[in-house]
Amino acid sequence: QGQLVESGGGLVQAGGSLRLSCAASGRTISSNAMGWFRQAPGKERDFVAAISWSGSRTDYADSVKGRFTISRDNAKNTMYLQMNSLKPEDTAVYYCAAGSGRFYPTNFGSWGQGTQVTVSS
Repeated sequence: QGQLVESGGGLVQAGGSLRLSCAASGRTISSNAMGWFRQAPGKERDFVAAISWSGSRTDYADSVKGRFTISRDNAKNTMYLQMNSLKPEDTAVYYCAAGSGRFYPTNFGSWGQGTQVTVSS
């Protein structure tokens, strides 16, 4: 089954940037669509962004369009989320997930443990 491990979260001031990474171990993700999701305290887990298996297609939630960029490096078995112009409302635990198909939408069945992103005002 393998695992997905997120990293790169932390505390940043509003307007700042962070880059999240999602590294896969014990499995390959090169044939899977991948996604980022986030969950704020007391709220449901929300979709943030997704990328197709080759990286040719991406999709974003309206709330992050123009600020976040999803990418992947299949040679490194890793996916990224570059987050710019961060806002306090971006504060959440961010999760990466592997889809069962090559393109989004797809069923995301494998999840990482999450990384905390906190944006201070």
